[in-house]
This record gives sequence, structure tokens and C-alpha cells, in this order.
Amino acid sequence: MGSPRMTLQTQLVLRALLENPAKQRYGLELCELAGLPSGTIYPILARLEQIGWLDSSWEDPAVHEEAGRPRRRFYRITEDGAEQARDALAHAYRARKKPLPGWVSARPIADGGVS
Repeated sequence: MGSPRMTLQTQLVLRALLENPAKQRYGLELCELAGLPSGTIYPILARLEQIGWLDSSWEDPAVHEEAGRPRRRFYRITEDGAEQARDALAHAYRARKKPLPGWVSARPIADGGVS
């Protein structure tokens, strides 16, 4: 098992899945929760499933046929995946809290120089 790159988009997907780890969610529901387009969500879900952080299953055909809509694929974060996701999110948060390098915080001063 590896660890995914902790991009902001991956963090948003993981946070959405961790809101209720026991609940199965379908892709477009996760798009709405994370505020991301499907073209961003589905590759992230595939990577998370590939490393074992997610399980997925297809909806029963009778359900979607009765509802008159396409079949949904449901995703659920695994117990181990939830633990690793929490650790990875905490690490990403701590990494953001490090002080910025000096060149990032340099501000122009009134006479055109840099403070």
C-alpha cells in the first residue's frame, strides 16, 4: 500500500469521505461534497481504490432501472484507509503551517524597495 499525493483536491475528497466513514457515497455526490468536477474526482477515487484506501461496488441494477437513471458506483473508505487518510491530512496540514521562506514574505515598501 502506498500513499497518494496530497494535492488540495485529494484532501477535499478525503475530507468528504471522512465526514461519515461508514457511509457509501457515489461519485457525483462526492463531487458536490468536495466542490470538484467529475473529471477531477474520478481519477482520485481510482487512485485511492488502487492503494486500498477505498472499496467500491456497483448499485443493484433493479434500483437504477426503477429510478430511471444510470447505474451508480458507490465508494466507501476502508477502516485502514480512514486511519491513513487522517494521518496524511494531519501531515499535510502541519506542512502548510511551516513558515514561508523569506522571499515569499518580502513586501514592497513605499519607495519601491523590498522590506
